[in-house]
Amino acid sequence: MVQEEKKVTEETIEQELSLNDDRRVKVLSPGALVAKRFFRNRLAVVGLTMLVVMFVFSFIGGLISPYGQDEQFYTYTHMDKEYVGVVKNNDLRYTINDGQEFGSILQAQLMLAIGKNAESFEYKDVTYEVEKEGEDLYLISSNGTVLAIAAKDIVNAADGAEASALTFAVKHEALKAYANGETSFTADGQDYTMDADGNILSGSDEIGYVSRFVVQAKENGVVISRDFKEKLADAIDSDTKEFIYTDADGEEYTYTITYKPDSKTWSVLQSKETYVYDRYAGPSKAHWLGTDTNGMDMLTRLMYGGRVSLVIGFIVVFISAFLGILLGGIAGYFGKWVDNLIMRIVDVFYCIPSTPLIIILGAAMDAMQLDPQIRMLYLMLVLGFLGWPSIARLVRGQILSLREQEFMTAAEACGIRASKRIFRHLVPNVIPQLIVTCTMSLGGTIITEATLSFLGLGVKFPFASWGNIINDVNNAYVMTNYWFIWIPAGICLLITVLGFNFVGDGLRDAFDPKMKR
Repeated sequence: MVQEEKKVTEETIEQELSLNDDRRVKVLSPGALVAKRFFRNRLAVVGLTMLVVMFVFSFIGGLISPYGQDEQFYTYTHMDKEYVGVVKNNDLRYTINDGQEFGSILQAQLMLAIGKNAESFEYKDVTYEVEKEGEDLYLISSNGTVLAIAAKDIVNAADGAEASALTFAVKHEALKAYANGETSFTADGQDYTMDADGNILSGSDEIGYVSRFVVQAKENGVVISRDFKEKLADAIDSDTKEFIYTDADGEEYTYTITYKPDSKTWSVLQSKETYVYDRYAGPSKAHWLGTDTNGMDMLTRLMYGGRVSLVIGFIVVFISAFLGILLGGIAGYFGKWVDNLIMRIVDVFYCIPSTPLIIILGAAMDAMQLDPQIRMLYLMLVLGFLGWPSIARLVRGQILSLREQEFMTAAEACGIRASKRIFRHLVPNVIPQLIVTCTMSLGGTIITEATLSFLGLGVKFPFASWGNIINDVNNAYVMTNYWFIWIPAGICLLITVLGFNFVGDGLRDAFDPKMKR
């Protein structure tokens, strides 16, 4: 009985120590061990999750978005613009006879004479006669030669009539007839008639009219019709603040009249429905994050902007890593004068002020008006070329310690060529440290690109990046009133850079052999 129990116990112990037992200690590969350490780090997992979300948002979101990154949206809106300025003439205006002069000094002397009710005045031993021909109408002559007319009323050319038809004589006789209430006058040997509204008629053709309102268009090429001027004058006389007018093309506009007491003028604003960019539209069902200053969907711009920022970050880090591994590996393996030469080049690159250099290059590319896509390529090359020295130093330091170990002596004894010894045996042993360094520098590269784009030196329109999206907030009004323009881009930058930093910390701890298993 005792022997049977002993036999059962031995079989049980043997079974417990069997290799087929699921409770045996598992031996993990180095890669699996690194992965296990990484996923035990909660912050690293959080960072990886953040990066996955941002990659899905940027690369997949752009594909499923119904809009393009440079697609612009329009809307109808009522826009007010200054159309004309109006002055009601309460001062004397001068019409000077052909070939004569009547400058500002003489005009001042005339005003003194009128104030004194004098019939003449002298200036530089020349006598000037002043004849009052009607209410607010004066004729100035000297030695029998008519020099000018001074009147508060103004003779304007009628719509479609030639201004050349209104000679000095016609204007003179028209003003005199209007001031005295006459219905006809003769000038240049031709008879003219005038109606109660001040219209000047040559036969049945209207060639001009008399008015005290001076109406001046605010835009070049705009012709103000007589009918509009009359409507405007009636509105001002009746103190009407707003009126509606239909022009010759059948377009109906609303006009708002504002009096400016400082300049004693009226400003007339024209309001019309205009098809414009749907700028700074608030979040809605059609545009979840609203639109930007160019009428583009902000959510779509964020997706494509993330794609550009991430791609630039990875390409810049790849260029830096390639140059750093190549030059650092050569310097660390060969040593001596090769190491000295490459390290002095690294020192020179460390002395280069990268930020001013990039600003100068950005300004030069602006002056050259480079295509935005070519500009983006140059930006990646410049950032990558300026970032390799730190990686070269890291690789050199690691290889200096690795090249003296036994496995390198064995590789040399086997006759393996130098390039293979460097890139097949030494560099792979530096990869863990490189992964950590590159991961950590990705966040810094994205921040650098965003800063340059914010300053207008990086990615240019129509391409989007998180930096140039934030660049749209170029004044305090937009920043305080349109939060949906810059806060989402800032959040995307924060999540991405923080995610890369968390993952970099996690990889550093996972590759550290001193960490607890």
